[in-house]
Amino acid sequence: MQKNNRLTINFFTRKHKVQSENLIVYCRITIDGERTDFSINREIKANLWDNNRKRGKGFSSYVISLNKYLDQIYTGLHEAHRLMMAEEKVITPLSIKARFFGEDEGGKTLKQLIAYHNGTMHTSLRPGTRKNYHITERCVGLFLKEEYGVEDIKLKKLNYRFILDFEQYLRKYRPSTRTKCTNNGAMKHMERLKKMSRLAVRLDWITKDPFENYKLRFEKTEREYLTKRELRLIEETTFTKDGVEKCKDVFLFSCYTGLSYIDVKALTPDHLLKGIDGNEWLFTKRIKTDEKLKIPLLPQAKEIIKKYEDSAERRITKVLLPVYSNQKVNYYLKEICKACKIYKKVTFHTARHTFATTVTLSNGVPIETVSKMLGHTKLSTTQIYARVLEHKIGEDMQNLIDHMQTSRSAEG
Repeated sequence: MQKNNRLTINFFTRKHKVQSENLIVYCRITIDGERTDFSINREIKANLWDNNRKRGKGFSSYVISLNKYLDQIYTGLHEAHRLMMAEEKVITPLSIKARFFGEDEGGKTLKQLIAYHNGTMHTSLRPGTRKNYHITERCVGLFLKEEYGVEDIKLKKLNYRFILDFEQYLRKYRPSTRTKCTNNGAMKHMERLKKMSRLAVRLDWITKDPFENYKLRFEKTEREYLTKRELRLIEETTFTKDGVEKCKDVFLFSCYTGLSYIDVKALTPDHLLKGIDGNEWLFTKRIKTDEKLKIPLLPQAKEIIKKYEDSAERRITKVLLPVYSNQKVNYYLKEICKACKIYKKVTFHTARHTFATTVTLSNGVPIETVSKMLGHTKLSTTQIYARVLEHKIGEDMQNLIDHMQTSRSAEG
């Protein structure tokens, strides 16, 4: 005969094992004659406990707080019972208690979720993206330890307060553990945790996404790029240090092709092919998105390739150009900018922005063509990289004025 799983919840008190005028408050869960008791970690003076009402009596702030806490436990246990009924789980007093405290078998933890995500997404995420998720994982671990004093936390205990606490933690400066997060840096961590939280909902590990009412707030940032004058300064400067000169050439090659660091590093002579117009093109693909790229080579890019066609790097490793580590490249770029008196933050990715802005768009190349060469799947992404320069606006408006004047003359 199937049990009816009738739930009864009562609160009662017990005396201290040691001499004390206070009583310890307990909760009793009863299901079809089976029962379990647990302390709620609260005490009350014997004269303030109403044994008939199973609540504290009086209107002191402590009694009011205690009674509210008892009501929360009462409601929480009933909700745990309701969910387990809906899930057709085996219901006992111990299973209700375990569900309430997030200790049942279905009570997955935050670190378990992160480990599952990073493990299952290993093949679909790029190495750089995987690295970022591991950094977020480390931040979560530090947050739990430093702010909550725990090694892990049940997913069911995640709430909006937890999300806000983690955001504020990311914004703090902790020189002994990590550098300070910018707003967008903090938002990227929050974005990654939000994606994993949604995964937990899809896996039925939690019923409600704690990020449901949270909004990511990215700040618009200006993308650094080189002007025509700055690009010419670098081109016309020769460096005696071999490593710096090679770095300059590879950087300029990216300025004239729009390729990212990792895509330039992966190039071999086999990627050089004849295009539809009979000229030399680069046929490759973006490692980040796997998007195919077909880029006609500008004369400046051809000259750089020719410069290194007999290099030791080409003969030994079969690479198209000598590309150092990302860290060393960005270090050399600081030397290059200092020598050229370019006072702006320049990284290798600045070359990609320069290609989109100074080399192509400002010279009248349609944004659709630029988007295709950059390997973007959405035009809106190109619009972030490639701005319309002031002199281009002036040119466009002058063309409009000329067109209007011509139209009026024709009408007259």
